[in-house]
Amino acid sequence: MERTYSVPGISCDHCKRAIEGELAPMDGVEQVEVDVAAKTVVVVGSISDDDVRSAIHEAGYEVTATS
Repeated sequence: MERTYSVPGISCDHCKRAIEGELAPMDGVEQVEVDVAAKTVVVVGSISDDDVRSAIHEAGYEVTATS
């Protein structure tokens, strides 16, 4: 399953690395793509929506929308 999360706080490569660092090692995550310009995080895998949101929050960012 692929989901896209809108994360307006993303502004630089440090943000990208922080979010990827939280999500990439998690069980069920096959791929993580953070687009700094679009302020989105795309997650591919079987991980739950709640777990993705929690990981992004742990990295210091808030999710405002999911598609």
